Amino acid sequence: MSKVKLYGESLPNMPWQERPANVKNAPLWRYTENPVIKRNPVPGVARIFNSAVVPVDGAYVGVFRGEQVNGVPFIYFGRSKNGIDWDINPDKIQFVDEDGKPFMPQYAYDPRFVKVEDTYYAIWCQDFYGAAIGMAKTKDFKTFTRIENPFLPFNRNAVLFPRKVNGNFMMLSRPSDSGHTPFGDIFVSESPDMKYWGCHRHVMGRGTEWWEGLKIGGGAAPIETSEGWLLFYHGVAGTCNGYVYSIGGAILDRDEPSRVKYRCENFLLTPEEWYEERGFVPNVTFPCATLCDADTGRIAIYYGAADTYVAMAFTTVDDVVSYIKENSVTTDADTEIGKR
Repeated sequence: MSKVKLYGESLPNMPWQERPANVKNAPLWRYTENPVIKRNPVPGVARIFNSAVVPVDGAYVGVFRGEQVNGVPFIYFGRSKNGIDWDINPDKIQFVDEDGKPFMPQYAYDPRFVKVEDTYYAIWCQDFYGAAIGMAKTKDFKTFTRIENPFLPFNRNAVLFPRKVNGNFMMLSRPSDSGHTPFGDIFVSESPDMKYWGCHRHVMGRGTEWWEGLKIGGGAAPIETSEGWLLFYHGVAGTCNGYVYSIGGAILDRDEPSRVKYRCENFLLTPEEWYEERGFVPNVTFPCATLCDADTGRIAIYYGAADTYVAMAFTTVDDVVSYIKENSVTTDADTEIGKR
């Protein structure tokens, strides 16, 4: 029984491996059979990475960033019985508008997939006269209807909360520009109807430690716990040999998510294995989704590795919350309600 309560559903069949004996102090541990999605996964797609999954009726579905052989990214749909072995449709998702007419983005990448009430929302980055956020909704995984873009460009890394907070939908995002910016803070916005977004509040900026000293961005959908919203995010370091993407952790206030209660000074996971260090873009661990079992407190994290693979890591809510709290360093900009 977990000491920290994890709110959500029971997932007795979620992917899981116990902590290996040789991993004693790390807050996360990697799946020994990584990567779970390898190169050239379906015809016409060279690499799948930075993708998101959700549980449905005892199985799993996912939206996947598929880098086509022509270099243009799109979003693909897949199903799995166990969350590890995936059957991915070789045809990209055919988005439509509210009238059911084709409405495809020019490109789409880094999707998240979140259920709120009875609807599943896919959120991705696309071109809208610059890098911007695209969204679509579905209830049957057959029709994906695009809805209004929530924000003006330039923006990336939009992550929807899995329930309304104080009666409104909530979403994290990372305003930036269209390039690989040397800046980036996480903000939270709210909406009464998933159409009009406002009350934009600062959550947290880049950290003082090397692994998140350049910029940060949202990762998996926040996980509701008795300590607050558990957030896995990515932090970026600039090195003499390029960028390094690591996974960080923070806990946000349940009622006012712009207020950071705890923020881990250390990374939770950084590129160390061959599939994280070697690939199309080396040295990347990029979290996009989690599966959580409320009964046991188990958490499985899906992350993109080296912009080439999908990999998995595991933890428990007790392990990771304790580690974040024990190694927490916050600033006034973190702990304030971010509406100065």
